[in-house]
Amino acid sequence: MPATDFDFLSHSPEETRHLGARLGALLLPGDVLCLQGELGAGKTTFTQGLAQGWGTFDAVSSPTFIIVNVYRRADDGRLFHLDTYRLDSGPEAEELDIDAMLMRGPLVVEWPERMENVLPDERLWITLEHVDDAERRFRFEARGARAVELLERIRNTEHAIRNK
Repeated sequence: MPATDFDFLSHSPEETRHLGARLGALLLPGDVLCLQGELGAGKTTFTQGLAQGWGTFDAVSSPTFIIVNVYRRADDGRLFHLDTYRLDSGPEAEELDIDAMLMRGPLVVEWPERMENVLPDERLWITLEHVDDAERRFRFEARGARAVELLERIRNTEHAIRNK
């Protein structure tokens, strides 16, 4: 039985982006990544890598004030980057029409704990922790078959890279 969790320590912002890029290359429409962590934990840096690995050339920034950023790819794919920090309620989160987003592309959610009740059950939950100026600790938890597949693939990639 595959493991449903994985821990990773990033030693630099570049390593955080590379980890994100490797995971981003695996993303498909309907995938949900939940990024939980305090301000400065590395959520946006990780998302920059995700978007790059997924294949967008759009600039990635935190959508704190606009709630949702949409990044495009040449094949008309969409990557949705949602920041729920400023959401006040569950009904407000329900108005975002997450189902429509997931039909078009993967969804990355910052501050997912603010709307966990409206997110699909199947998701990859990633907790980021600020260790020091450069280091970030990642805790990946897979919920559902597709999330377990993503977790296994990223874990195998990281083990192969670290053991070279």
